[in-house]
Amino acid sequence: MQDPADIKDIVRPPRALCEALAKIGTATLSSELAQKLGIRDAQIRGPRPLKKGHTAAGPALTLQCMPKREDLYGAAEYEDPEKQLHRHVMYPAQEGDMIVVDARGDMGSGIFGEMMLTFFAGRGGAGVVIDGCIRDSSEAEKLDLGIWVKGVTPNYHAQTNIIPFAVNVPVACGGCLVMPGDIIVADDDGVVLVPVALAEQLVEHAGSHVEWEEFARIRLSEGGDLRRYYPLSPEAEAEYQAWKAARGR
Repeated sequence: MQDPADIKDIVRPPRALCEALAKIGTATLSSELAQKLGIRDAQIRGPRPLKKGHTAAGPALTLQCMPKREDLYGAAEYEDPEKQLHRHVMYPAQEGDMIVVDARGDMGSGIFGEMMLTFFAGRGGAGVVIDGCIRDSSEAEKLDLGIWVKGVTPNYHAQTNIIPFAVNVPVACGGCLVMPGDIIVADDDGVVLVPVALAEQLVEHAGSHVEWEEFARIRLSEGGDLRRYYPLSPEAEAEYQAWKAARGR
């Protein structure tokens, strides 16, 4: 297991960039990453929102879990807490950060419970994404924190099949490679990874997409022809540009 003294902090992108991605939403980000920037599938599969209506975006603090070996990790829940690495992923947390946990899809280990999630929320954390479970879910739902998980369990983090093994290392979460500091965007549709190096281009491409979709949505709600407005056809381009100009865009 990693020595806590060897844990490195992440490099964080500008907060405004994360907020711009959050406004666009995962559905548009996923399609634009695939069609314009060559990232075929950026979805972190499995985690679903514990509560609907929450959107979060921020850089990833990562926690890697591995299969449990009692000779390496036999601690009870509160035995020698500072050797338990799932705590250390939270210590460097700053406002807007996301925690991403490679929990190996395990459905019997509650990676975090109410108290640790409360601590993270108090530090200004934006959300957690786990391809596994949390515990104390009814209390966790009350927090001002986005939570995306595969399920819930009464068990504590290392009670069954996995142990926290390393912090801020590359992880595979829900079939997706996540590097520490990558931007994670999550909403009711799921979770998408945005490589930092592509984030500004993505905002530019996806922002344009959102704008023409707004115009198309209005026309379709008025009974407009789907073939003309979605996707926006060349025949509708002049109409779209006039609509933009009328709004000072």
